[in-house]
Amino acid sequence: QVQLVESGGGLVQAGGSLRLSCAASGRTFSGDVMGWFRQAPGKERAFVAAIFIWSGGSTAYADSVKGRFTISRDNAKNTVYLQMNSLKPEDTAVYYCAARTSGTVISRASGMYQYWGQGTQVTVSS
Repeated sequence: QVQLVESGGGLVQAGGSLRLSCAASGRTFSGDVMGWFRQAPGKERAFVAAIFIWSGGSTAYADSVKGRFTISRDNAKNTVYLQMNSLKPEDTAVYYCAARTSGTVISRASGMYQYWGQGTQVTVSS
């Protein structure tokens, strides 16, 4: 069983930066994957980034954020981060942390993730 709690959202001007944190509690296993998704008003929930907790920390990114966002993890703190730089107004959304247990590959499909946090609001003003 895994519980996820996001933090770090807020209001930032275009071009600025934010770092989101996702603290995980409960049992985790080698091969697990942590992901970030986002949902803007009236939009579908979309993949942002994901990372293997173990296995060298391999990562994947949505094309829209590649080069601007960086996902990382601190296993000692059971925490995954999303560093967001060069933020744009279109990045405005509720950001959700998700966990996939027994994962052998990184999936971009939200239905493949078993556990979800409550979400944190990110608002980027122009």
